[in-house]
Amino acid sequence: MTPHTPRFTDSHCHLAEDDLFFRLPEILAEAKRAGVCRFAVPAVRRRDWDRVCQLARLPETALAALGLHPWFVHAPDDLADLDDYLRREPALWVGETGLDFHRAATAAERDTQTQLFAAQLDLAQQHRRPIILHQVRAAEAVFRQIRRTGFTQGGIAHAFSGSLETEQILLKQGFKIGIGMLLLNPNAKKLHRTAAALPPSALLLETDSPFMLHGQINTPANVRRVAEALARLRGCTLAEIAAQTEANFNEIST
Repeated sequence: MTPHTPRFTDSHCHLAEDDLFFRLPEILAEAKRAGVCRFAVPAVRRRDWDRVCQLARLPETALAALGLHPWFVHAPDDLADLDDYLRREPALWVGETGLDFHRAATAAERDTQTQLFAAQLDLAQQHRRPIILHQVRAAEAVFRQIRRTGFTQGGIAHAFSGSLETEQILLKQGFKIGIGMLLLNPNAKKLHRTAAALPPSALLLETDSPFMLHGQINTPANVRRVAEALARLRGCTLAEIAAQTEANFNEIST
């Protein structure tokens, strides 16, 4: 990285996953060469939490979150354990949490996801922590639970692929909008339109690594590719995207 390389933050990367964690020096060096110098690291299941807490101590980790993703089974005592971690670690966010009704085939599965999400919103509100939000085909249900629990801490709406109407509600709830690898798909026309029209103050960049690339391991270095695509869509320079998204991340993480 040269002094003139734009600097970026990957606002959603799963460095605790084996594909990245056991190659961490290589992954961080590759990211730095691309100008990606900071990371937000969420958990998805209970077994990630100690590893995420370890990663939180790295100078490159600007934000870490513990949570229970709607795809994964959880144990009855996981929520009590999450409460304990949040009491001990005042800088932690809650996440990745949310609803994914694309992966919920039955009403019972949707109810299970909703109960888990609501419980994590309650904990986040109690501890005054923002969340990292996962939402797929469940926007109305997400907003219903945010209203029901009285959650007011905001956070990051990760891997956003929704409409401008959904985005406006999220912004009013205090969320920034994570734009990720789906932006590189030429067929993601709705996301392209939304990403081009979002307010500059809403934008964050992410990879969701090591996921989101079929047949290969995604890494945080690909934030630069997302930034380049976003700059083309919005008709601005890469440096302008870097400056705006870094300012936005600083706003929510400090």
